[in-house]
Amino acid sequence: MKKIFLLWLIVCVFLVSTSLAQDLVLKGGTILTVTKGKTANGTVVVRRGKITAVGENIPVPSGLMVIDVKGKYVMPGIIDTHMHIAMLDTDLNEMTDPVTPQIWMKDAVNPGSDAIAKSLAFGITTIKTMHGSANVIGGVNVTMKLKTGSSLEEMIIPGVRQQLKLALGENPKRVYGQEKGRMPMTRMGNAFLMRKAFLEARDYKTKWDEYEKNKASGKENLTPPKKDLGMETLKMVLEKALSADCHVYRSEEIVWIINFCKEFGVDLKQLSHCLDGYKVADVMARAGITYGGPADWWGGKEEAYDGNPFGFKIMHDAGVNIVINSDSTTIGRPLNLEAAKVLKYNDLSEEEALKMITFNAAKSLELDQRLGSIELGKDGDLAVFDRHPLDSTSKCVLTIIEGKIYFDYAKDSMTARGGAHE
Repeated sequence: MKKIFLLWLIVCVFLVSTSLAQDLVLKGGTILTVTKGKTANGTVVVRRGKITAVGENIPVPSGLMVIDVKGKYVMPGIIDTHMHIAMLDTDLNEMTDPVTPQIWMKDAVNPGSDAIAKSLAFGITTIKTMHGSANVIGGVNVTMKLKTGSSLEEMIIPGVRQQLKLALGENPKRVYGQEKGRMPMTRMGNAFLMRKAFLEARDYKTKWDEYEKNKASGKENLTPPKKDLGMETLKMVLEKALSADCHVYRSEEIVWIINFCKEFGVDLKQLSHCLDGYKVADVMARAGITYGGPADWWGGKEEAYDGNPFGFKIMHDAGVNIVINSDSTTIGRPLNLEAAKVLKYNDLSEEEALKMITFNAAKSLELDQRLGSIELGKDGDLAVFDRHPLDSTSKCVLTIIEGKIYFDYAKDSMTARGGAHE
């Protein structure tokens, strides 16, 4: 009996300590809420993983861990909506067929990847890790929090609509037309294959809808249509259980994919790379499509020649939701510094630049009710920097997800561990 009681006591202590790990207070720093201005000498309270108080002169609840961040800057956890980390390079593209909606990237993610821990050092808390751009229709991407040390199931954000990867332009043409001598060899081939797949999916859905209708009406001796996993995924897209992200550069293809998705009722959430977005900013804004791409990279290939870092002002003024991402396959990039580059070329505010790696990114993932700003009721995902995060000399010193510290520069950096200075 005594042993049972002792075991029960240990379990209770563990549960309490786990709960307390989700509660903390950041006190004395400059709070960059991103959506509601900034507060000097502010306080953020996180309880049970949620922000419960933010502002000046906030009373600190007893029993919570209080971290003094005086002289530092607290911002929402950074969100990267286009990464390829936490999986082997050889698993990024299923290059056996240009149409592979039947594959899901969550089946290749390694939750123990060191790229996750390294990305936390940049203040990144949430990512969408993706299929590559070899295929006209690739696999289903996965949106997850970087809860290093946790299982994949704990990392994947529950209830979020995942996004199917689509791709146009040079990559599918090169992989299949030039390297394999098969369709698609041209942009017309890309368009044909995407249309063919969704027409087949529409027919597939019609057959299953008819079957389910007859079954519900009580008809007997029914034979269900044959299951096809690729068509099942596209059916989910048509039913809006999944949305889409499309790799595209050129302006005419941006317009084409927007019109295509309207035709088939596909919820297109983001255009990745999208370097010509500034040319058709009005079209993107009317469609409610997110620009997702680099701050000042262009010219790497023919379709990227017209990239323009001054285009962010054009897109912003048109009302486009702008997101900066890394497209990284290794450890991500310091997106705070990528956002700072936008200010070099464009007359925009610091808050608008920070939104591009926080709130706007959350909108692209349909998570803006939970993430992307420091507001009451949102997840306690925070990044603390020793200087203003748009300062090129700044570094992340704390990365917090749902109130739990996942990166602490004082303990986890190479410098803290006795290695070379970063």
